[in-house]
Order: sequence, then C-alpha cells, then structure tokens
Amino acid sequence: MSLRAYLTSRVFFAQILAAMAIVAAIAYLFFHWITFTTHHGQEITVPDLARLSAEQAEEKLAAIDLDYIILDTVDFKPDFPKLTIVEQEPKAGAKVKEGRKIYIKINASKFTMVTLPDLIEKTYRQAVPTLEAVGLLEGTITYKPYLGKDMVLELRLNGKKLKAGDKVLKSSRIDLVLGDGKITYEETVDTTAVDTTQMQPLDGQ
Repeated sequence: MSLRAYLTSRVFFAQILAAMAIVAAIAYLFFHWITFTTHHGQEITVPDLARLSAEQAEEKLAAIDLDYIILDTVDFKPDFPKLTIVEQEPKAGAKVKEGRKIYIKINASKFTMVTLPDLIEKTYRQAVPTLEAVGLLEGTITYKPYLGKDMVLELRLNGKKLKAGDKVLKSSRIDLVLGDGKITYEETVDTTAVDTTQMQPLDGQ
C-alpha cells in the first residue's frame, strides 16, 4: 500500500483516533493526580480564636495546617482576658487554603495611662465628650452652690481631687462636681461686700 493510500485509509484514521483517546486519558489522569496531590480546591474552615492565648491558637491552627502572625497589641479590653486574642483576619468561619496565615491582635495586659484634660469651668456638655475622647468614663455627678449651672468645679477619682495633667488609667470613671446655678449674681456680691455699718470712726473724727 502506498503512503498516499495509507494516509487516506480507515486504518490510519482509526489509529489517529486511538492515539488521541490515549493522550486524552493520560492528560485526564495527570491533572487528576495533580489536583489530588496539591489539594486543589480543598478549603479549611478558619476556627474562632477569640480569648485564646497565642500558644493555644498556635496549637489549634497547627492541627489543621494553618499558621498565624501577631500584628499588634491593642488597648486593654476588660471583657477579654489579658494577653488573649481579640481580633483575627480572616474571620472565624472563612474558607482558606492549607498553609494560610491568620493575622491576630492580642489584648494588652492592663489599661494604659492617659492624661486628664483641663475641664475646670467647662460645661457638663463639653466635659463628657472630652473625657470620652481620651478614653475616660463619666462617673458620679454631684452639685455644689455656684453661679454657673452645670459648670465643672472639680474632678475626682475614688474621692481624690484631680487636676489637669494628672495621669490616670484609661477607662477610669471620673466623678464630676458641678455648679447648681442656684447662687445669683446679687447673692455673690452680698457675700463679698463690706458691712460699712460696723466700721468705727478714727479718733479725732
């Protein structure tokens, strides 16, 4: 049989189809093997690491082929144990690949110190947002006689009088002593006026 006749024969086309089928089967088996060995498409559910120490988190993540990196220590949160995880990324329940790093933030061991702002003779409405802005909380409110109503007269912590610039623990509750506004201007003048009726004349006058 001549080459021309062979290339146009059914035997040649049958061999071509057989070869293509073998190549396709080999390719399918190869990619299936690659997918299996590399865990292609396999996902791991990220566990909840909240309130775990770094050591506990490491042990839990290692068991499912994940790792972690500590990003930062955040300001102390009283509703979390000290030196435990308060934030993580990806979040608990997310699907990730094997070997993925989980980024975590750790709770500080105690509150930081903040500087008490100057609030004397500020109004109550001004004082509370200023306290909150530096991480302090409003405590007990008491009143004393003063011309200006709701004017801050004193700042106290556990009964101790404070002054601007004092260092206190963040999240401390600062007690405020405010003016009751019940003293009028006339009453203020009366308390400071001199009683001229009681003055004695000088000798010889």
